[in-house]
Amino acid sequence: MLLALGLLMVLFGTAAGSQGWQDWWTDGADAVSRQIVWDIRLPRSLGAWIGGALLGLAGAVAQGLFRNPLADPYLLGSASGASLGVSVYLSLWGTSSAVSAWALSGWMGLGLTSAAFLGAVVAVLLTLTLARGVQQTLRLLLAGVVVGVVLGAVTSLISLLQPQVLQAMQGFLLGSTAFVSWSACITLAVVLALCLSLAWGFASVLDALSLGEATAQSLGVPLTLARVVLVLVISLATGAAVAHIGLVAFVGLAAPHLVRSLVRCTHAWRLLLSALMGGALLLLADVMARVVLAPQELPVGVLTAVLGGAYLLWRVYHDGQAGARA
Repeated sequence: MLLALGLLMVLFGTAAGSQGWQDWWTDGADAVSRQIVWDIRLPRSLGAWIGGALLGLAGAVAQGLFRNPLADPYLLGSASGASLGVSVYLSLWGTSSAVSAWALSGWMGLGLTSAAFLGAVVAVLLTLTLARGVQQTLRLLLAGVVVGVVLGAVTSLISLLQPQVLQAMQGFLLGSTAFVSWSACITLAVVLALCLSLAWGFASVLDALSLGEATAQSLGVPLTLARVVLVLVISLATGAAVAHIGLVAFVGLAAPHLVRSLVRCTHAWRLLLSALMGGALLLLADVMARVVLAPQELPVGVLTAVLGGAYLLWRVYHDGQAGARA
């Protein structure tokens, strides 16, 4: 059902344009309209769906690995590292008029995408170094928080010293799928297939970890290898998504929660369903961002933060009421 919903949302995404809703399949379309749908709206919609799927998958893996329902894909510092990479790139090469104009008109160019991904990778490596490996889950979590705070402070310092960097970073910080191309869709799809395959292979380890580390070790689960692979999945999925669509909040956190509220299953199916749920959530927010205030477009990260935050607040209130009645 989630897959069908995703495909339906992709179809809706091809009808969401700068002038609002345009159902080109019923009104008929000329050659220009078909080109706009094929070259702009369809890759944007597919990119939003795949990017959301990567965040949903990374969130499910993080919550299973750290045994914490509040864990999200950014907890290893990848988001702060990506922001720092973008700010450093803009501060070094965004001062000339040509590069600055290019950066302001489309931050999804190859340079900024590579800088964001490299920054995310460096941040994760710093986290692993500070945590001295992946043996201690709590230490890894704390190291991620520390790295995220420190790199975020460095990014703020660069923005303070060079205010034009912050202006150029707005699209990245607020999240945007407007510049996702077919090549970006292919890259994201390859990363999704790789990460989903790796996570699926270690889903049984997440099931064992849900019983506690001591129980998992008594069952002979290869915890060290599993942590390395699962941290790699979180880092690669988050880095690829953030590099192409920016800092989109709450999708990776809310998608696994929605899946758990709808169905009880093992981690093998939870990972797949969380990916599908994440894709549907981000694509829904992207379509809404295009049509709510058309022709003006809202940042997709703002909508995901509002919708995801509202859902989590409702969930906390609902659980609190249920606990009080019990």
